[in-house]
Amino acid sequence: MKVVVVGASGTMGSKAVRSLERDGREVVQASTSTGVNVLTGEGLDEAFNGADAIIDVTNFGSFGSGDALAFFKQSSSNLLKAARRSGVGHYLALSVVGAETLVENDYFRAKLVQENLIRASGIPYTIVRSTQFFEFLSGIVGSSADNGTIRLPALRLQPIAGDEAASWLAKLAGESPSNTVVEIGGPEAADLIDLASELLTVNEDNRPATSDPEAQYFGISVPTEGLIPRMPAALGRLTYHDWLSRTLHQ
Repeated sequence: MKVVVVGASGTMGSKAVRSLERDGREVVQASTSTGVNVLTGEGLDEAFNGADAIIDVTNFGSFGSGDALAFFKQSSSNLLKAARRSGVGHYLALSVVGAETLVENDYFRAKLVQENLIRASGIPYTIVRSTQFFEFLSGIVGSSADNGTIRLPALRLQPIAGDEAASWLAKLAGESPSNTVVEIGGPEAADLIDLASELLTVNEDNRPATSDPEAQYFGISVPTEGLIPRMPAALGRLTYHDWLSRTLHQ
């Protein structure tokens, strides 16, 4: 089975490549470093030739207002056209659990547009909405810094290890398209304040952390349970505590 990973040089792309290779798949790594440009379409036909499945983990890289919408519109249009030309049988894209509650943020609104373009393409697909990756929690905490304190929104999260999320992407790419949204998350839900406190302790960061109902998540208000998967198709096994312990001792 030949699988193309688009965005292969990124954090999730590189993890997906490793998972696919461990499973014995033939993997094509598509990124700017391999001559593939999703915005211009350069190199897509060559990369997709003979592919059975596409894993799209392209990312704009910003949660603030900006050009995320334009990026995902253009890149998704080019990717889907190339997939149709190549007769790809399964288009799998990574999205975000709770995206529909986050539409006031440009990035998350753009992810919903990406999902809709995939649904309307006529290509068999699976949209995988994931919870936050353990690796990105430090960024969430950092974005909540406020005059020497950490002021966190009153949220519950169910984060997952990036490696486990990538393993699920690889597994689903080898299955029949679901033509719907599936959700993946970590093994347990926790208050963001508790996850942050453990992270700060491990990093010997003495800044006080508080949970503030008025604090926002990347500039928007989110319901307390708004980022928890409602009907997860798959759950990781590694807890955040154990992941932190492993990371600390690497």
